[in-house]
Amino acid sequence: MSVQKYYLLQRILAVLSVLLIVKVTTGIVLGYHFYLPPDFNSDFLRGREDYFYGVYCWAFYVHIISGPVTLLLGLLLLSEPLRNTYPHWHRCMGGCQGLIVLFLLAPSGLWMSLYASGGISVTISLALLAGLTAVAVMFGWKAALQHDFDLHRRWMLRSYILICSAVVLRLLGGLGSFLGNVPLWYDPAATWLSWLVPILIFEIYQAQNSKSKHYRMSELNKVL
Repeated sequence: MSVQKYYLLQRILAVLSVLLIVKVTTGIVLGYHFYLPPDFNSDFLRGREDYFYGVYCWAFYVHIISGPVTLLLGLLLLSEPLRNTYPHWHRCMGGCQGLIVLFLLAPSGLWMSLYASGGISVTISLALLAGLTAVAVMFGWKAALQHDFDLHRRWMLRSYILICSAVVLRLLGGLGSFLGNVPLWYDPAATWLSWLVPILIFEIYQAQNSKSKHYRMSELNKVL
């Protein structure tokens, strides 16, 4: 594949990913009418009436509001033209994103994981997801303060990929509904796959990209 075709494919995949994230996020927001007031016959709230009111209620509403905000804000933060043209706005939005994840999204997700349907496997998956998302943001923030912007970008990409697990999980849920009678292990597996597979793909890509850069630098040093 030529370099031009490779970058064209990257651009197409990026545009499709943005459209998918916006579509799923819009669907999440449009589904708010099931939660205000809470409809315990809706898919997600079914069976949660006994423990909904209390701390879980606060965690739930914080999570469903902060989730779409971080998804859309993350898209703006990933925009290179916006970052290069308006660095001040990038820093402001990045600060907001970090605060929302650390103090709203991750803690509420961790609390909700304790009540996740699907057994202990789902609880562990969602708890890990919340913790790793917060850790990625903290390391990204630290790198930015140290002016290591390449490292900052990698950590913040990791955090956004983990946040986008909500999008992947929606897609897997839709696939399960399309297939009909899925086995009992499908939902727990989907919960793990929604963030493990994307982050593994990212890490493999980063490793290969790093090797490629190292090889190019080695060849350049030989020439010099």
